[in-house]
Amino acid sequence: MKKMTLAVFAVFMAGSAVAQDKAADGMTEDQKTLYFLGQAVSSKIKQFDFTADEAKFIVQGFTEALAGEKSKADESYGLKLNAYLAKKQEAIVAKQKEAAKPFLEKMEKADGAQKLTPSGVIYIPVKVGTGASPTAADMVKVHYHGTFPDGKVFDSSRERGTPAEFPLGGVIPCWTEGVQKMKVGGTAKLVCPSDTAYGDQGAGGTIPGGATLVFEVELLEILKDNPMAAMMGGKGEKKEPKKAAQPAKKAEPKKAEPKKTEPSK
Repeated sequence: MKKMTLAVFAVFMAGSAVAQDKAADGMTEDQKTLYFLGQAVSSKIKQFDFTADEAKFIVQGFTEALAGEKSKADESYGLKLNAYLAKKQEAIVAKQKEAAKPFLEKMEKADGAQKLTPSGVIYIPVKVGTGASPTAADMVKVHYHGTFPDGKVFDSSRERGTPAEFPLGGVIPCWTEGVQKMKVGGTAKLVCPSDTAYGDQGAGGTIPGGATLVFEVELLEILKDNPMAAMMGGKGEKKEPKKAAQPAKKAEPKKAEPKKTEPSK
């Protein structure tokens, strides 16, 4: 019952995080490594939003298993766990989508907003560029700032100070569609309904299933290194930008860019 064991361990660690944090300064390297393991595992199931009552039984199972006590649930509960988590996920997705409706309606009415049909992506130009526009087959360099509708940041190349580079046809549909409307040197806001972002599955425990996302994207350059064009037999040939914006950037390791729903990008 690997899935159940991981869930039990994760919630136990999440429940005891406060106590561990108080003693964090006095941890040995091995203890910090184990602490990190607890946080890493917990992040994988955080999206299920377990209640305090649910967590109580999860912690009980974990504690009794460590103590070597006889299990109160046989292996058949592995399948029941999968069904239980699927039901939790469905509820979370429905809640996310319902909560996003007023926000999407508001963003549709923003100055300059364009709703791209049939996807529902909302494209809001912030600064019009003067260079070329990319195709889905192009490799691009961008800066981006990603937030949830409430403004909470989940990822930002701008905060890291390092632009992201990726094939435009290899990321989430919202980006593939929206960035093609931009010109090099321009900045735009992309409001991405969940179906054009990471879908009902979410991504990596950070982005819940059904989440609407907002990206402010600055198109810095269409790159010459174009693997997507090569794969497509030369289609989507590189367009040379005329006056590409070149903002200052720090030399830091490149962060993984948003990816297509698989999940996780």
